[in-house]
Amino acid sequence: MTEHAAGAGTTPLLDTKSMLPGIACGLGASLCWALGFVATRHGLKIGFTPVDLLMHRYLWSGIVFVPLVLRAGLGDLCGIGWGRGMALMMLGGPVMSIISYAGFMFVPLGHGSVIQPSCATLGGLFLAVVLLKETISLSRLAGAVVIVCGLAVIGSESIGHMGPSAVMGDLIFVLTGLMFAGFATLVRYWRVSAFSVATVISVLSLALFPLYAASGGLARDAAIGLDENALQAIAQGILAGPAALYMFAQSIQRLGVARAAVFPAIVPALTLLLGWLLIGEPPTTLQAAGLITVLAGFYLAQRQS
Repeated sequence: MTEHAAGAGTTPLLDTKSMLPGIACGLGASLCWALGFVATRHGLKIGFTPVDLLMHRYLWSGIVFVPLVLRAGLGDLCGIGWGRGMALMMLGGPVMSIISYAGFMFVPLGHGSVIQPSCATLGGLFLAVVLLKETISLSRLAGAVVIVCGLAVIGSESIGHMGPSAVMGDLIFVLTGLMFAGFATLVRYWRVSAFSVATVISVLSLALFPLYAASGGLARDAAIGLDENALQAIAQGILAGPAALYMFAQSIQRLGVARAAVFPAIVPALTLLLGWLLIGEPPTTLQAAGLITVLAGFYLAQRQS
């Protein structure tokens, strides 16, 4: 396949051996995001603000990646270009993250962990067909439908608690899910390096740190304690940040947008499991049923036929 054809979004037939690394990267990214969701819930409960979590998400990785970006060259921003780099930062970086964190101020964590990934999946499939002209098989389409059904089961418990503020929170997660779908599509369309995406977003985000320090954020962090800050630095700054972005970008490049768009949809299931294992919140019967349904949809969506 020529480079032009690949850029146009044509999805080649993939054999099982070539798909395995992409699937592994997608699963790894989903696990990192789920850990980030659980850490976010824990952090907000003990006194961190959304802005504090945003700082942990990008500061540490940004500092580590500065020499790499400088070595690769600021002129074309590691080969991505400033225009494209800023677009990716808006859709998949701190702008999307702070909006998402704000959503947790209006609704429980369960809303965000269901609505945002499901909208990312649906948006990714739609953009893959419309913009990239990828072909979506009946199996993958059926898998997407089953996943949405599973997510609906998981989220059905919260419907009775909906109010004006909850509706606002849900709409925030719809927005951030669609933003991430746009991010995934552009990564594929522009054929940018997975490592460059992760490093550039982290380094560009350092420009926000002076504003954070001036607002008194460092004093808030110090008051909470070293252990909790270290936990958020690992969960947000490494796992949910550059590690997840890198693995997801690799998944997009190896599998295509349509297949890779499925992975954010399993984040709710992983979040339920990790919430049970790490913070002692076992899933209810409805949540367990939704988990099984999502996994079934994931299997269908990864089939080639």
